Amino acid sequence: MRRLVDEQLKEVDFALTFRKEWTDEQFEVLADHPDRKVRELLAQALHVTPEQRARLVEDPEPGVLRALAEGPDWFLAWTWTPQPALPTWAYERLLERNPGLELIMADSRWLPQDLRARLWPAVSPSAPADEPPQDRPEAEAQAGATNEWTRAAAAADPKLPADLVARLAVDPSPAVRLAVSMRPELSEEQRAEIDYHVGRDDRIQPARWAIDTRDPEIQRRCVLSAHIGLRRSVACNPHLAADHIATLANDDDFAVRLLLCERHPDVAPETVLNTYLEATTMTRGRLLGHPSFQRVGLARLTDSPDPQARALVVLDPEAAPKLIERLSNDPHPVVRESTAGDPRLSPSRVLEMFDDPATAGAAAANPHLPVPVMHGVLTDAATLADEDVEGKPAVHLGRWSPDQVPDED
Repeated sequence: MRRLVDEQLKEVDFALTFRKEWTDEQFEVLADHPDRKVRELLAQALHVTPEQRARLVEDPEPGVLRALAEGPDWFLAWTWTPQPALPTWAYERLLERNPGLELIMADSRWLPQDLRARLWPAVSPSAPADEPPQDRPEAEAQAGATNEWTRAAAAADPKLPADLVARLAVDPSPAVRLAVSMRPELSEEQRAEIDYHVGRDDRIQPARWAIDTRDPEIQRRCVLSAHIGLRRSVACNPHLAADHIATLANDDDFAVRLLLCERHPDVAPETVLNTYLEATTMTRGRLLGHPSFQRVGLARLTDSPDPQARALVVLDPEAAPKLIERLSNDPHPVVRESTAGDPRLSPSRVLEMFDDPATAGAAAANPHLPVPVMHGVLTDAATLADEDVEGKPAVHLGRWSPDQVPDED
């Protein structure tokens, strides 16, 4: 690991961020690395334990301390049950060493709640005052603006006078008409009279009132609404009752089901699995970490006509080694690649897959790959950096033939 980082940091920094298992020995190998960037990566690696991460609190570099205070990238982590990135004592020590980190910690969603309460005591909010009605000239100006997004914002404003709402309901802009159609006071009949459109792949601004409401009746109306936008919005509501979740889990709109899975930990397992298989979004992999996603039993997908489904079999901890070996010879490259890093493969099969350009990268992660082979890869990489023939690398990894070596791009 140390050699990989020393010689190929640009190639492996992404892998360090997402590495799933860290022994104390592996962490220590990098915790004293002379390159500050390596220690910063380690400070924000997603799966480093809080106790391991805390060993960096005495680091001399401000950048490392800042990385500790920020914690892992929340978007990348996307965890259902977030744990503090550091023990409480480590956060306190960071503030002792650098009080200026307080603002960074305040923005970190990893900060322990007990420490957050001590640093920033909650102030009892006063009762919200009734908002005054919107100034008529201002409302007229916004509803009549030449910019359609200004009119769309006005159309979503709950204080907009009713006559201006009616005017914007027939606005020439589809975005404005859509905003009007998602107002909370409208009946289903009134929404249906508006010429709005929401397509399967359209990204729309959700209705905040539908996301925040705790009123069971308002939730029910949104869940059963013919308006796709309202169903997508309420799918993000964290206060939904179980029967509403069950209803939305069978919604005809894919985005409703995806948003539901992304926001609710108690969605049915089959809904999560089917949503993953249907998804084409770049974040679909997050669903594999959903609390309801059941790995045991995925071997039932072995004979599925969908290669994406067959590729999930490797996640089943009870799948037999013979089954993994069989799938490693699947006709579809996605399925073969999914098995290449699995330790249930025989060592000889791992070496065969490492010599295949289509699976070499995945096989490089297999624990059965011999250490001398790993060092050989690094030695070849160092040679490739020094030699070049007509723009092509002069030495090839594994048993790649010259015509299989990819272009520099």
